[in-house]
Amino acid sequence: MELIPIHKCVIGLDVHQAQISACALIEQPDGSLLVEQRQFGGFKRDRKALAEWARSIAPDMVVMESTGIYWKSPFAALESVGIIACVVNARHVKCVPGRKTDVADAQWLATLARAGLLRASYIAKADLRHLRHIARQRQKLGGMLASEKNRLHKVLSDAGIRLGVVVSDLHGQSARAMVKAIIAGQSVPEVLSLASKRLKASREDIFEALQAEELTGAHRFVLAEIMTHIEEIEARMTRFDLELLRSLEDAGYEAPLRLLQTLPGIDLMGAAMLLVEIGADMSVFGSAQRLASWVGVCPGNNESAGKRKSGRIRKGNAWVRRLLCEFAQAAARSRCALKGKFQSLSVRKGHKRSIVALAHKMLRTIYAMLSKKTHYVDKTVDYEALMVARNAPRWLQMLVKHGFVPAPA
Repeated sequence: MELIPIHKCVIGLDVHQAQISACALIEQPDGSLLVEQRQFGGFKRDRKALAEWARSIAPDMVVMESTGIYWKSPFAALESVGIIACVVNARHVKCVPGRKTDVADAQWLATLARAGLLRASYIAKADLRHLRHIARQRQKLGGMLASEKNRLHKVLSDAGIRLGVVVSDLHGQSARAMVKAIIAGQSVPEVLSLASKRLKASREDIFEALQAEELTGAHRFVLAEIMTHIEEIEARMTRFDLELLRSLEDAGYEAPLRLLQTLPGIDLMGAAMLLVEIGADMSVFGSAQRLASWVGVCPGNNESAGKRKSGRIRKGNAWVRRLLCEFAQAAARSRCALKGKFQSLSVRKGHKRSIVALAHKMLRTIYAMLSKKTHYVDKTVDYEALMVARNAPRWLQMLVKHGFVPAPA
C-alpha cells in the first residue's frame, strides 16, 4: 500500500509493562528513509533514556500505542523533556490495513503517523491527570460503601428485622441510631425511643418492624463490623472530598465548578469529579458530538445497505459515563425540562435506555455551558417570577425599615 508522507521525522512507540519498542523514521536530505529501531525497558532509567533518545532526534511527531495504563509513565518522561506524544487508540490502528504484527508494531505506527493517518486521543493536563487518582478512588469508595450498606440491609433482613420497610433511608440519622441500638443489644422499646418523630410510619409499624425472629450473636457481630466499616469508608470519602476540592481551588477551577452546579442533578462533588475527567477547555474535543463519542454515551452508528443495525453505545470513558448516569438519575427526579425529557423517552425506550439518552443530552449541555461559560437556563422556569417570589419579603422589609411604606398592622 502506497502511503504519502506528511511528516519528515516521526517516532512510533509500542508500550508494554516491561518493554518499550521504539522505531524512528527519518527522511534524509536525498529523499531516502532512515529506519532506527530501539528497545527500552520499563524502569525509570529506561524511560529517561527513551526521552533523551527522542529529544536527540527532535521528531515532528511521537505516537504511542499501549496496553492498559502503561503509557502514562513514558508519556510523563517525554513530557518532561518537552515532547508531547500522541496516544492512539489500538482500534483505530487496526482499521488501517497493513503489516500489523508484534514485531513491526512500532514501525507500522511510525509509518501511519508519517502519513498522517492516526488521530491522537484526548490527554488531560498534568494537574488534572494527577487529580484523577483522587476522584477515581473516591468513586471506588462510593461503590464499596453502597455494597456494605446493601450487606447491612441483608443481614438485618436475615434476622427478621424489616426496618427498611418503614424508613425511606436505612442509613439516615434516625435509622442508623436504631441499628446501632440493635447492635448494642438494647430492647425493642429502647430502640423505638430513638425513632424520629418525623418518620411517616406509625409507631406500631416501626415496633413490628423491629421484631426479630432470630437475632443471634453472630448477627450482631457481623452488623457491628459492617457498621464500623461503613463509618470508616464515609470518613475516608470525606477526606478525599476535602482534598479534591482544595486541589481544584488551588488550581483555579472555581468558576467551572460553580458553572456545572447550575445544571440540575449535579452537586459540588459531582461537578468536581466530572471536571477532572473532561477538563474545562472544550476546544480539545472540537464538538459536543466528539465529546459524547469519547465518553461513549452517543448512539451507535452501524448502517449498511440502507439497513440500520445495532445502535448500542460504544466503549468510552467509563468513569464519566458512570457520573453522567448518576446525574441523569437525579435530574429525572427534579423539576426541570430534563425530567420531561426523561418521561417522554421512558414511555418508548424503558428506564435504562432513557437514562443513557438523558446522560447524552446533559453532556451536550455541559459542553455548551463550558464552551460559552454560561450557566444553565431551564426553559420551563420563569426566573424573573421566581426571583420576585423569593426576594419579595426581604424587599418589603427594607421598604418598611426606611419608611417608604407603613408597617403592617
